[in-house]
Amino acid sequence: MYAAAGANARACSRRGRSLILPLRPLAWPAVTIRLGHSHEADDVFLFHALTAGKVDTGDLQIEPVVLDFQGLNDKASRGELEATTLSVHAYAYARKHYRLLRSGWTFGEGRGPMIVAREAMTAETLAAASIAVGGVTSSAYLAMTLWNPRARTRVLPFDKVLPAVETGLVDAGLMVHEEEMALELTGLVCVHDLGEWWSGKTDGLPLPLGSVVVRRDVDEDVQRQLHKAVSESVHYALANRQEVVTAVRGTVGGLEADLADDFLGRYITDLSLDIGDRGQSAAEEFLRRGCETGIIPDSLPLEFAPSAAAEPSSSARDGARS
Repeated sequence: MYAAAGANARACSRRGRSLILPLRPLAWPAVTIRLGHSHEADDVFLFHALTAGKVDTGDLQIEPVVLDFQGLNDKASRGELEATTLSVHAYAYARKHYRLLRSGWTFGEGRGPMIVAREAMTAETLAAASIAVGGVTSSAYLAMTLWNPRARTRVLPFDKVLPAVETGLVDAGLMVHEEEMALELTGLVCVHDLGEWWSGKTDGLPLPLGSVVVRRDVDEDVQRQLHKAVSESVHYALANRQEVVTAVRGTVGGLEADLADDFLGRYITDLSLDIGDRGQSAAEEFLRRGCETGIIPDSLPLEFAPSAAAEPSSSARDGARS
């Protein structure tokens, strides 16, 4: 489509001659996508390239919305953002609004969210312990409830969980994987690793923790562009690890380089580029067990956004911007 004033070309008279001026293609306005993500190290690592302008987003204008994971899960349950990171557990409550991307996931490979206490506990003592939790839609919470459906929980603000354990307000606390780096600073001990438990129960499947979703009403060509941008951001982070770890430390603060690098290496892997059959099987098993136990509504089959690279057609672009 070309811009012209009343015709496909504009003729200018100059000394009796007509000058045909070249026409410029009409540029489509950028499509704004509000992308929700947390301020935790893994999300900052995954989306650094995307938010720092190191990835070509085409005609997408990415607008970061930074909240804690519970706030993001709550917004997703109402379909408020065009795209967001989302606890895999919370997908069960947001499925009607969103499709999953195949890129941008986090998994625990034989390690994951932990139940921590002031001292070691026997299995019997732990089964009867009071456990502080920071949110009931985290994947850590679903994993804990699958492990012990009768767990005695006490919901506290996210940042009050570990202090509650330290002061004896509760017997134990559910530490989401993002808090793992702080464990050695607290003096608390891990009494149960839910990622290890899950691996043993599923013949070695990784524990699905976080995903990225895009709202269903977003044009499918835009969904493809977003998937491509997220995938390239993850690829950039893995290929430029030290640069991005340094950026993470600058954003999150208080992280030792080796500790941050080790943590990110455990939870962001090739499955973060594309979950593949193994990652998808893990997510399906996680949600299936949650439904069968009566914890969450049925959320299968998983529904994915289109991810094949495709140049948006002019008609689709017209529809996206009308």
